[in-house]
Amino acid sequence: MRPENQSHVSEFLLLGLPIQPEQQGVFFALFLGVYLATVLGNLLIILLIRLDPRLHTPMYFFLSHLALTDVSFSSVTVPKMLINMQTQDQSIPYAGCIAQMYFFLFFGCIDNLLLVVMAYDRYMAICHPLHYTTIMSRGLCMFLLAGSWLLSCVGALSHTILLAQLSFCAENIIPHFFCDLAALLQLSCSDTSLNELLIFTVGTAVVILPLSGILVSYGLIGVSILRVPSTKGICKALSTCGSHLSVVSLFYGTIMALYFATSSGKSNDKDMIASVMYTVVTPMLNPFIYSLRNRDMKLALGVLFRSNNLFI
Repeated sequence: MRPENQSHVSEFLLLGLPIQPEQQGVFFALFLGVYLATVLGNLLIILLIRLDPRLHTPMYFFLSHLALTDVSFSSVTVPKMLINMQTQDQSIPYAGCIAQMYFFLFFGCIDNLLLVVMAYDRYMAICHPLHYTTIMSRGLCMFLLAGSWLLSCVGALSHTILLAQLSFCAENIIPHFFCDLAALLQLSCSDTSLNELLIFTVGTAVVILPLSGILVSYGLIGVSILRVPSTKGICKALSTCGSHLSVVSLFYGTIMALYFATSSGKSNDKDMIASVMYTVVTPMLNPFIYSLRNRDMKLALGVLFRSNNLFI
């Protein structure tokens, strides 16, 4: 592209969701309700785990951090989307856009890694119950958590640094409701081959490998259950792993829907619908899944509302 067709971009314009003007109020109320449910639901999980000593186990330690990550992940995109819908101001500063992309990638990576860590925890609890307490020590839990945060930070920072090196043309319209990495690369006037290579590399590290680890963990859990085919053992495994499997299915299901919507290249609307499921709906559903399917969480919830712990 000729230099005269390039200019410094100080801000981007987010087109947002394809919503008719007369429907803006309805969708604003809907997304605001979903966001509040996400924040309150996940904070309730953190509160329950903090207050109930029975939930001071590795499984719920990781769950509390997953809940915190879900709140943060949703807060990266939804508040800005709500502000844009209410004010009709679609602009976002260049620095703000880059920061939003960084934190979106950062918390998305943490979500992936925490899910595989939780799958490993379930594998140890079911397949090696006698050594579970010794192996899943507080030190190991902190190491796995810190490793998840560190790897996510490195992955997101790598994308951000490379993106900051790119030049952008006069075109600054992003056909999305947040600063999506793929959309930003399409606006760039520079060669993005290195960025695309990094997307493939980091994507393999934080999506494909964790998913493989989850599948291997649950495969080994299944083999362990089949060795002792008792109804009690199956029920115990389902009660222990059911919530996590539901969250994994929802999380990776929306990722695959987003991937196929993007790769088909036929409809940007489908891409955004898949993104809404991934960034807005999934973080809201996780607290309901763990509350409704998990006996320990339901007991802790009952104790909370029957006691004065909430006001101490």
